[in-house]
Amino acid sequence: MSLLQTINEPDDLRKLGRKQLPELAAEIRQFLIAQVSRTGGHLGPNLGVVELTIALHRVFDSPHDPIIFDTGHQSYVHKILTGRRDDFVSLRQTNGLSGYPSRAESEHDWMENSHASTGLSWAEGMARGFKLRGEHERTVAVVVGDGALTGGMAWEALNNIAVDDDLPLVIVVNDNGRSYSPTVGGLSRHLSAIRADPRYEQALDAVKNTMQRGPLGRQTYDLLHGMKSGLKDVLAPQVLFSDLGLKYLGPIDGHNINVLIDTLKQAKGFRGPVLVHAVTQKGRGFRAAEQHEKDHFHAVGCINATTGEPIGASDEVTWTQAFGQEMVEIGAEHPEVVALTAAMLHPVGLGRFAAAHPDRIFDVGIAEQHAVASAAGLASAGLHPVVAIYSTFLNRAFDQLLMDVGLHHLGVTVVLDRAGVTGPDGASHNGVWDVSIAGLVPGLMLASPRDRARLRDAMRLAITVDDAPTLIRYSKEKLPHPLPAVSSRDGLDMLSMDPDARVLVVAWGAMCGPALQVAELLRAQGIAATVVDPVWGLPINAALVELATQHQLVVTMEDNIVVGGLGSRLELAMDAAGVEVPMRQFGVPHRFLDAGSRSEILAAIGLTPQSVARQVTETVSHLDASSAEQFNHQRSH
Repeated sequence: MSLLQTINEPDDLRKLGRKQLPELAAEIRQFLIAQVSRTGGHLGPNLGVVELTIALHRVFDSPHDPIIFDTGHQSYVHKILTGRRDDFVSLRQTNGLSGYPSRAESEHDWMENSHASTGLSWAEGMARGFKLRGEHERTVAVVVGDGALTGGMAWEALNNIAVDDDLPLVIVVNDNGRSYSPTVGGLSRHLSAIRADPRYEQALDAVKNTMQRGPLGRQTYDLLHGMKSGLKDVLAPQVLFSDLGLKYLGPIDGHNINVLIDTLKQAKGFRGPVLVHAVTQKGRGFRAAEQHEKDHFHAVGCINATTGEPIGASDEVTWTQAFGQEMVEIGAEHPEVVALTAAMLHPVGLGRFAAAHPDRIFDVGIAEQHAVASAAGLASAGLHPVVAIYSTFLNRAFDQLLMDVGLHHLGVTVVLDRAGVTGPDGASHNGVWDVSIAGLVPGLMLASPRDRARLRDAMRLAITVDDAPTLIRYSKEKLPHPLPAVSSRDGLDMLSMDPDARVLVVAWGAMCGPALQVAELLRAQGIAATVVDPVWGLPINAALVELATQHQLVVTMEDNIVVGGLGSRLELAMDAAGVEVPMRQFGVPHRFLDAGSRSEILAAIGLTPQSVARQVTETVSHLDASSAEQFNHQRSH
């Protein structure tokens, strides 16, 4: 039996001898490579925290001592050590093991998170809560990446943590020099300086060797080594943290289990806020990941467990790739266009733009709020910024979109990748909130292109708008086949028309293809339908309201939550215009979605052509029955 098979809870780990721990670490790495290569997931980050997670569970008594993972995709090893090893066959699958901490799975998971820079605030609140309740024997440990420290919220938390000298909190900085891509900014340079500066350790060794030869040498050395401000601050730039009032330990080798255990024990023993700086290697132990300079296998699909090559990779172009190509062309034609991203240069498709226009690309780190506010500044200086982020991460920059861009009537384009139902990464990564959130900004124009041609048109129009924010959203799926309009009318694309149409189906983006299938299914039931794509869905086009008056039923389809989405906005516009045509709105229900494939989730929420067509048919039948009843009633009187 392998060592890993004996570990079903943290107590089992603490029964092992220290000499057994490197063997356990090696087994965990092989297990991760074998399992994640089958299901896909965040492989690189977890390979990098194997020893660190083992050490955390040796020193801290989870769940009595909460272990919090900021950006929870690095929690796989934690899950293995807390009794979920055998569940990895279902990682990121429907009703399977979550790719992030999950309170429903285990008492060892305290915080369900996937958005970076929030863990320190959680940990500070928990530690302060335990302190107020008199539970002084409990210590909170929080693991935060160097990339997450580029987020402003992390520093807001540190500002408050540092003022409480007896707050039982250990902060572990997992410093691998990466967020998704290489970490950027002044903090990254600072950590790199600490990480790379050999003078500290060299000087300590020299002093130690010299002093220990003389009388009282050992005592003098220990005193110097333990001084709060001394050789460490002189020889290496750790003062950033010590000046905040935090005890600083490090930098230490994040793959040396013995050093990690000893340092974490020391940190826990302080009974106050301590920062442990651990230097790790993303993708550690998997040669293909170590050599993958782009992101060290940050997130992978199904891959070959030996070579790291993708399995079943498609040559089809993605929305991300299409956006990247358009940006290169737009950049060549429009020197005023600049691009911003929040630590995701390659994932959002801006790598080629950066290569072509290196002086016009700004990676701000994990700082979406700053990205949008900076874009406002760039726009006010006469440029046209394009901010490219994942849909779910727009949530934290709403204030800046509203007050810095919208209020000032500035021409800023926000491009949202991963919009709509994304699937395996669970509730926090589904991009189903952006229409509802962004739609609150007065004057904002929002497009959801249905194919590449419409993406090109939307981007070309967006960069000409200099007095309002524009937003373009698309999914993570492959580009669909072209869906040309049969005609255009006042800015509306008519995708399907029938002179006898009773039902108007309004769809945009990824829902256009399914909407055409709905029309075919309705036609088979003797119900003619018009299918229209508003292209720029917000603000609501008056022509769309007028088109609604020509039908007996209006149906909307969207992969955003129904509350505040396209359908609800159209309903408000129809009501304001006195249009009383009945409506059915199909979209994402107002709740958090469980993990699963996109197709499984859409089926579960009734957002498939078959489900929509069936419900529309029932609605039409009810309308017909109601009309007949009303007619008979009028005739009888």
